[in-house]
Amino acid sequence: MTSNSYETGRLNLPFVGICTFGKYPYQPDWDAIDADVAILGAPFDCGTQWRAGTRFGPRSIREASTLFSFGHGGAYDHEDDVTYLPSGAVSIVDIGDADIVHTDTMKSHANIEFGVRKILEAGALPVVLGGDHSINIPCINAFAEDCEKNGPIHIVQIDAHLDFVDERHGVRYGHGNPMRRAAEKPYVSGLSQLGIRNVSSTAKEGYEDARNMGSDILSVRQIRALGTAAVVGRIPAGARYYVTIDIDGFDPSIAPGTGTPSHGGFIYYEVLEILAALAKRGDIVGIDLVEVAPDYDHTGGTAILAAQVLMNLIGRIMHAKAALRQCRHARSSSDRLAAQRVLQG
Repeated sequence: MTSNSYETGRLNLPFVGICTFGKYPYQPDWDAIDADVAILGAPFDCGTQWRAGTRFGPRSIREASTLFSFGHGGAYDHEDDVTYLPSGAVSIVDIGDADIVHTDTMKSHANIEFGVRKILEAGALPVVLGGDHSINIPCINAFAEDCEKNGPIHIVQIDAHLDFVDERHGVRYGHGNPMRRAAEKPYVSGLSQLGIRNVSSTAKEGYEDARNMGSDILSVRQIRALGTAAVVGRIPAGARYYVTIDIDGFDPSIAPGTGTPSHGGFIYYEVLEILAALAKRGDIVGIDLVEVAPDYDHTGGTAILAAQVLMNLIGRIMHAKAALRQCRHARSSSDRLAAQRVLQG
């Protein structure tokens, strides 16, 4: 039985206190990260080609996430009959933001990469709040050493746009380039690009390049025709996954607060069901959520959606990891008992 923190301490309502992600502890010392999950803000939007404003994304997502700052022992889901993120069983810290140097993309990206590397070195799951989608480039760069030790990563992208532009007018590190830069990495084994639709920022040649470089591309309509199980079945089983979620993958009717909205997008449960299945299919080792621009949504609904997706995804990842540990322990216990029976026989 989980305990409720408010029974003995402060009630600590969502609008009370300082806005870390989910009101989890703040860890400013990046050499002292000791947690299962670490949240990093990447408030960079100099890579955008149209409407700016995602520099305020991390702050808005953190504020929205306080709505889900569970004081009652975790988050109980009656459909799954599971309490996700149980208090005392999962540790999460917010390590603040990477330093952003205005007009200097490379320095800003380097600072983001440094933060992700620190999280990986600590053995925690990095969850990065964008920022425009170019922040995915330093996030993937940060996995070079990790992948040398633990194997390649397969990228699962939720997005309206392919983001596979190679170069335009010398620009190689904007928010239209991240999946191309990722596909070039020797430690990226492939990409599943989901939700891609409508008139795209990437030309036909870019789609051909993406497929030739290992991408599986599905639109929202194709995903609905296939169904969740079939879509997830196309993603390599047992792999290490990096999940990158562009909020414009969702329909603008529920996520208007973004710089490049595209109609015909996902609804909430379509994405959650894919991510929940993915958490059981392999090992999710990194996450970023990008392109939340709060000034285009005065209801705050887009930031709430972003926070809710992340809370649910983190919960399902941690639940799947705990279930796997229990399974391994049960197998090892069974093996020990079998060995004892052999020795005694």
